[in-house]
Amino acid sequence: MNLKTKFNLAMLVAFVIGLTLAATLIYRAANAEARREVMREASLLMSAASAIRVYTVSEITPLLAEQSKLRFLPHTIPSWAAQTNMRRVLEKELPSYTYKEPSLNPTNPADRATDWEADIIGEFTRDPNLTEFVSTRDSALGPTLSLSKPIRLKDPGCLACHSTPAAAPATMIDLYGTANGFGWKLNDVVAAQVVTVPLQVAIDQANKTLKIYLGGLAGVFLLVILLLNILLTTLIVRPVRRMSVVADEISTGNMEAPEIVPTGRDEIASLASSFNRMRRSLEKALKLLEG
Repeated sequence: MNLKTKFNLAMLVAFVIGLTLAATLIYRAANAEARREVMREASLLMSAASAIRVYTVSEITPLLAEQSKLRFLPHTIPSWAAQTNMRRVLEKELPSYTYKEPSLNPTNPADRATDWEADIIGEFTRDPNLTEFVSTRDSALGPTLSLSKPIRLKDPGCLACHSTPAAAPATMIDLYGTANGFGWKLNDVVAAQVVTVPLQVAIDQANKTLKIYLGGLAGVFLLVILLLNILLTTLIVRPVRRMSVVADEISTGNMEAPEIVPTGRDEIASLASSFNRMRRSLEKALKLLEG
């Protein structure tokens, strides 16, 4: 195995190790940034939904209070308003994103929590101090991140509709019946705000970024190894090869072989000068023996 091959093998091993370390670090950084970006999107959606809830309670509910006595209007319920408005926005702009307010005991059966949503409500029920819960799960769209916040019953006025069917407005009973949405108690977690955002798009972008960086690193490595090979051939391999040829000639008794012409002032040039001095000394020694 010649010197250039050994050098290239050493560089290849160093490149593979370096590329592996770089790929690991870049992958982790890119995926962490992708997750942060998804969290920012989920937080924005959660803030928008919360703003709709507040607006509904402070502006819409009082405005329609008299009409609600004649006919139950879901528009006055913050949960209905937030989910309806967010659904219309997301279906048009971001169909793979969702906003829901699932409940274990909802007035509207459409809001009943699925198994994984029930687990989230359970987390809030077990820990009264928990104000936010982030989870990931696999879905038909790939990995999905969920940002959730609890809906705790703080307003005693809500019990007028959710304590017992007898206390609830007749218009609400006519619309939803008496089977669901009753038995709520103050400070209970009655539902949760749940925003789900697909991670796959962000992960794909992170992987694309990883490939670009690794491709750039590979390109830089190839350029460096090419330049180093040129320098190695020009400055080391060729001069050493010339000295090896002359040494072979001298070893067979051909003292007419031309001297090595040193070029530059580096170690190889110094070696060439030393080789020439050794050759001249050998010639003198042979002449003395012949004499």
